[in-house]
Amino acid sequence: MARVVVGLSGGVDSSVAAYLLKMQGHEVIGLFMVNWHERVGALTSACTWEDDALIARMVAKKLDIPFHIVDLSEHYKKRVVDYMFAEYQAGRTPNPDVLCNREIKFDIFMDEAMKFGADFVATGHYCRKSEFISGNTSVYQLLAGKDPNKDQSYFLCQLNQGQLEKALFPIGDLLKPEVREIARREALPTAERKDSQGICFVGKVDLPTFLQQQLTAKIGNVIEIPASFLHRKKNIEITEDNFSKLCFAYPLKPWHGKIIGEHHGAHFFTIGQRKGLNIGGYVEPLFVIGTDVHRNIIYVGEGQNHPGLYRRGLFIQNSDLHWIRQDLKMSRGDQRLYDFRIRYRQPLEKATIYMKTDGAWIIFENEQRGITPGQFAAWYSGDELIGSGVIS
Repeated sequence: MARVVVGLSGGVDSSVAAYLLKMQGHEVIGLFMVNWHERVGALTSACTWEDDALIARMVAKKLDIPFHIVDLSEHYKKRVVDYMFAEYQAGRTPNPDVLCNREIKFDIFMDEAMKFGADFVATGHYCRKSEFISGNTSVYQLLAGKDPNKDQSYFLCQLNQGQLEKALFPIGDLLKPEVREIARREALPTAERKDSQGICFVGKVDLPTFLQQQLTAKIGNVIEIPASFLHRKKNIEITEDNFSKLCFAYPLKPWHGKIIGEHHGAHFFTIGQRKGLNIGGYVEPLFVIGTDVHRNIIYVGEGQNHPGLYRRGLFIQNSDLHWIRQDLKMSRGDQRLYDFRIRYRQPLEKATIYMKTDGAWIIFENEQRGITPGQFAAWYSGDELIGSGVIS
């Protein structure tokens, strides 16, 4: 049996993960990480990290396992929060949960766990891990969780082989109701606790408020782009010479539409956003179809089927490509069909990767709604997550 450090968060998933590992005979240690101290932007009615830590300690006591707390807030601010603000400032939309897993949980936190002599680090993620031998080398596979409604493999799309080697996902073969039932049966303190919401390990944070307290507000114009204008731009032949036209949004200019209102900063908005525009008088809701942080302009279109919300492809620079399966890494000139996900819980969509000198051009079989620069695209082969990258 192994010594396993479990990232106890004060939630039901990590609690059941710790219970299952102990039942399997492992030596289990609970470790709670503090990633955020500030109350700026936090909802006043939300639980604080101190509350989460108290619940996690109660779980450890119930399971009769050692419990420790480690403060990673300095690392979290530098590696996740500062990056997040810089991306929003530049007009992109980052995914802090993916970054938290890559930079904190399976890096800094994993290092802290090894100080306890751990063989493995376990989390309450709904995903699975497999291993096979290729030559004399172990190859680790990241697989989707069995629960299709809770699969969290997407959030781990930036992990590498070294991180997977030391990772365990004890609840990956369970459905969420089964996890709840185990917690109730064992009378764990988290059995009826609601799932956490908000930025990864910052807590229940109102993101718009959080951003407005960190980034400078600046009045700018909201410009409506008529659907007819972009309909004329979308009939593009699918050839390699036209990849850039298929993968990048049409470059919108102020004279393409009309001013219909004002906003408080283009960097507070993201593609596909509906809330926060506060402009009425339309039959269908308005959606953000483009942002220009340099001119401080928000471009919007009426209706959820506005052509400005849809694109046929996306591009990932070489420097932003990541392969979990290094043995499947593609080279220039290669092309390969995979199943893609461009946001959490989105149904998988078929697309072909075309590897070129500058990076990966990804062309979908069907147009995709809300492709957003700064977000992560992840590609799968069956249940296995093969690689990912930041959308340009």
